Amino acid sequence: MNKLKKNTDFMEYRKERSKMLLSRKNQLLLEFSFWNEPLPRTGPNIYELRSYQLRPGTMIEWGNHWARAIAFRQENSEAVGGFFSQIGELYMVHHLWAYRDLQSREDTRNSAWQKDGWDECVYYTVPLIQKMESRIMIPQKNSPLQ
Repeated sequence: MNKLKKNTDFMEYRKERSKMLLSRKNQLLLEFSFWNEPLPRTGPNIYELRSYQLRPGTMIEWGNHWARAIAFRQENSEAVGGFFSQIGELYMVHHLWAYRDLQSREDTRNSAWQKDGWDECVYYTVPLIQKMESRIMIPQKNSPLQ
């Protein structure tokens, strides 16, 4: 970092960037072993990042349920990655899903309810959640996830 502090272009960039930031949070995430490794994708796709703040002490239970439940959502290769926080805000889980468009997202999510066992996964995992958030994201042209 000392080297960067001597770089005038970098310091000017940081100064300008700070005018645009209102807040920032960092997390160190680990990947759940039962998810696929995130790989580059061809597009076009949209991505949904679903974030869950779990109740303290429930991460192992969450992982055990999702280790079985992920099979219900692998059919269309929409599962990109599943991660949990190791440093930062703890008991945070993030699931990243890929869809062709919002209609494909709706169809895929609805079809999961037709599969025997999906409702059981939801039944047992919903009580573990304190807070949940969903974001739809469109990849930049330089992203390996298209």
